Amino acid sequence: MMEEMGIVDALIIDMNAGKYGADDKLPSENEMADRFKVPRIKIRKVYERLQELGYIYSQQGKGSFVKDRKCQIPLVLSGDVSFSKKMAEQGYQFESKNIFCEEINHNPKIYQSLGVTEAERVFKVGRLRLVDQRPIALHISYVAKSIFNDIDIDGKKITSMFGYYNRKGYRDFSSKSSVLSVVFPSAVERDILECSSLVPLLALESGCIDIKTDTVLEHTKILYRSDSFTYVI
Repeated sequence: MMEEMGIVDALIIDMNAGKYGADDKLPSENEMADRFKVPRIKIRKVYERLQELGYIYSQQGKGSFVKDRKCQIPLVLSGDVSFSKKMAEQGYQFESKNIFCEEINHNPKIYQSLGVTEAERVFKVGRLRLVDQRPIALHISYVAKSIFNDIDIDGKKITSMFGYYNRKGYRDFSSKSSVLSVVFPSAVERDILECSSLVPLLALESGCIDIKTDTVLEHTKILYRSDSFTYVI
């Protein structure tokens, strides 16, 4: 009898080979059970796993369908142009929501990145990025109050950090060296990004520097849903 993950792999191979196209209806659980000679309950679990992995979606009373994975957003991983501007230039229905602004406890890595002392106050500003009303990324900017004295107040309304910096007189930016890693979402991140525990996130950590003054404006952490993007590095 074929194992569950073996069936998952076989169906992913079929989808990648074009046997099932975008929005095609998959065979019923009974048909798949006959094909793989397994109980129907195992096929149900296979379909649930494929849905968690972002390969298919279900419609109540109609069945399971192949998700259009070609509708992923091409994303250039550079930090010198705002995410909002990148999305607008590509014609996406984009929205940015401010979801938190709060002071953080001392964190050696973040404080060192910002070039501030342990005695200084640092705030994190979180913006949820949505395309077609679907959460796709979480942007967190860590900002020193010594650089932006009103960040504790203004930070609650910011939806674009680059827009905020422009209003403060900063116009030209460069990125610090970036670190990329693949992580699985925590319970809080799953809730914010509306994804399952099996959808990996691409975590990008970097920093933003004002070119004219060489001032470190922020330390940046961005979590991208891996099933929503293709990446240009």
